Amino acid sequence: MTSLPSKQARAAQTLTDPRWPLVQQRDKTADGRFVYSVKTTGIYCRPSCSARQALPENVQFHSSCQAAEDSGFRPCLRCKPNQASLAEQQQALVEQACRLIAEAETPPSLEQLAAQVGLSPYHFHRLFKSITGVTPKGYANAQRAARVRNHLQQGETVTAALYDAGFNSSGRFYTVADKLLGMTPRAYRDGGTNVRIRYAIGSCSLGRLLVAQSDRGICAILFGDNSQELEDDLQRRFPRAELEIADAAFSQTLSEVITFVEAPATGLSLPLDIRGTVFQQRVWQALQAIPPGETASYRQVAESIGSPRAVRAVAGACAANSLAVAVPCHRVVRNDGGLSGYRWGVERKRALLEKEAD
Repeated sequence: MTSLPSKQARAAQTLTDPRWPLVQQRDKTADGRFVYSVKTTGIYCRPSCSARQALPENVQFHSSCQAAEDSGFRPCLRCKPNQASLAEQQQALVEQACRLIAEAETPPSLEQLAAQVGLSPYHFHRLFKSITGVTPKGYANAQRAARVRNHLQQGETVTAALYDAGFNSSGRFYTVADKLLGMTPRAYRDGGTNVRIRYAIGSCSLGRLLVAQSDRGICAILFGDNSQELEDDLQRRFPRAELEIADAAFSQTLSEVITFVEAPATGLSLPLDIRGTVFQQRVWQALQAIPPGETASYRQVAESIGSPRAVRAVAGACAANSLAVAVPCHRVVRNDGGLSGYRWGVERKRALLEKEAD
């Protein structure tokens, strides 16, 4: 007569554990975070194990394989939780390829990279893109761009920097330089010298708001608690640019952004100066496609750009966004719908979503 309440208690404990839904969904992203054991079989499994799911009253969660084995359970022969999963093995291969790209003086070909990791070029290309969010060529270009930025920041000439970074011709470099650096190579080397950026700060229901504009368009929309914090943030982004407080004519631009914050349905028609890597640009375009009043999970965004396994990279791109509300990273939520990861604070994220839901 005492076994039934005990069984109900164990089931209730499992059903209320936030890890149980991950097991039910066989969520591969949860692998490595914990394992679960089954009392009736004496084994423990990964969250993603494809075996028939156990009754909740027979399930127990463990922080690690060792913890499960210390409790007397043995590893499942199907999912092999004490070994590297297929996803982890594939991740390791891609990381190896990334190191090869980063260390090479000139970008290795797709065939060379595939041979190094023991995969066919076609399979390797698909795997690399699904995990990193970009193609091997795109990743190599980003690495070269980072090298160029580093050399330019050290004061090298543009010619020396581009050849040191692996560009074999100045023509090829200049066709992509403006997109990679966000300004001309010489201006980037000088830390934004001669780049003129006007800005203004105003107040909205979410605190202080800075709007900055380059010759291309709005380059920053930043939230903050005070004006000094916002000005310091803008200065860090453009350390040698010509920053100037905008004149009265700019007040209309500031007013339009504030109106958009308070009433998202009004839309924002201002031109934007969006700067980022190829992958970041793809993510930001996907964010702009999320309708006001709706949300998407990081995983859904990753899937929408054709890189379902690049969930963490999507989160990183959201964090790098400098155009609040215009590039609506506040519409991206956790898989369970919870709010997290907003660089200007979760409360601002919640307020923006509430405004859009009205």
